[in-house]
Amino acid sequence: MGGVTSSMAAKFAFFPPNPPSYKLVTDDLTGLLLLSPFPHRENVEVLKLPTRRGTEIVAVYVRHPTATSTLLYSHGNAADLGQMYELFIELSIHLRVNLMGWQPFNGHKTILDDSRKHSHAYKTSSHLQSILIIKNKVYDYSGYGQSSGKPSEQNTYADIEAVYKCLEESYGAKQEDIILYGQSVGSGPTLDLAARLPQLRAVVLHSPILSGLRVMYPVKRTYWFDIYKNIDKIPLVNCPVLIIHGTSDEVVDCSHGKQLWELCKEKYEPLWLKGGNHCDLELYPEYIRHLKKFVSTVEKSPSQRNSSRRSMDQFEQSRRSTDVFEVSRKSTDRREKPRQSTDRLEKQKNLSSNADKLEKLRMSFDQMERSRRSVDCHEKSRKSIDHQLERARKSVDRLERIRTG
Repeated sequence: MGGVTSSMAAKFAFFPPNPPSYKLVTDDLTGLLLLSPFPHRENVEVLKLPTRRGTEIVAVYVRHPTATSTLLYSHGNAADLGQMYELFIELSIHLRVNLMGWQPFNGHKTILDDSRKHSHAYKTSSHLQSILIIKNKVYDYSGYGQSSGKPSEQNTYADIEAVYKCLEESYGAKQEDIILYGQSVGSGPTLDLAARLPQLRAVVLHSPILSGLRVMYPVKRTYWFDIYKNIDKIPLVNCPVLIIHGTSDEVVDCSHGKQLWELCKEKYEPLWLKGGNHCDLELYPEYIRHLKKFVSTVEKSPSQRNSSRRSMDQFEQSRRSTDVFEVSRKSTDRREKPRQSTDRLEKQKNLSSNADKLEKLRMSFDQMERSRRSVDCHEKSRKSIDHQLERARKSVDRLERIRTG
């Protein structure tokens, strides 16, 4: 069954450049392996690595003096190290990484056409901006470039294991310092290895596939003869995962990347490049900026990442607590209504008291008014008496005048 699967993969999925874009030569003076026609660089090592399946693969290790992470790069199916070499040098310089890399397949034969786009993209990779510090290692799959054997799914798993073993044993890289980078079909061996490394620092999936068969047909289940079953393996990955995909990808639909992101245990903010196709994402400025941000985040210690996550959780809890307080405040507002009723009773009492006072004042005023009226009546009576007395006095005077007269 596994043989049938491998045969299917080899027939429909792998397109190694023929002839290879480079030659492997040995320097007569130093005995070092070199990639011809590329000039020798002091920080670049060319290696031949044996695999557990009896093949030999070619890998390139690009060293950066200040790197703190090691990037193991698995590239697509229609290119080899010669076509990728300049891009990896650029990535090492501008991302400041040590890089070791290799390449799997991309699902179906139209990818062969996209390999030409890859070559153009890699030649124009000088548009990348300086940002990161990572170690980078690149390699060719069995049957690619100057690697021996035939390309197959199982061989690519053995290939990436050999590269990972080399990083540990020859370069002292630790699992927690390694970032696996899988481009297109390279996402297959990348996720297969990542699912078995619980302490891995991070994973980057660049235009990834759900599975080989799903690139060609929108099947809803996984069949035994399918290859690179990423959809079943990504839930097993414990580290942060960044997914980058172009929204106009004509080879692997963007829905592959989005569905894989949904299945991640530890999701990182994905990058959906608007208008991006399958082989030109490196040319978008957002690609480098987002990759830098991701590496900067995962290079923090787990405790720092957890602390940052806890801070975000506390902030979220605080926000939720504020929401609860708001609900409580609204409830208090509802309880405020009876208090307002009490206030109305109090106001009514005050009004009643004021009314009593006004009534007393009114009564006092009435008493004063009655008294005033009584005084007025008395005054009138007094005036009437005075008038009568005056009249009597005048009558007496008149009588007196008559008597004397």
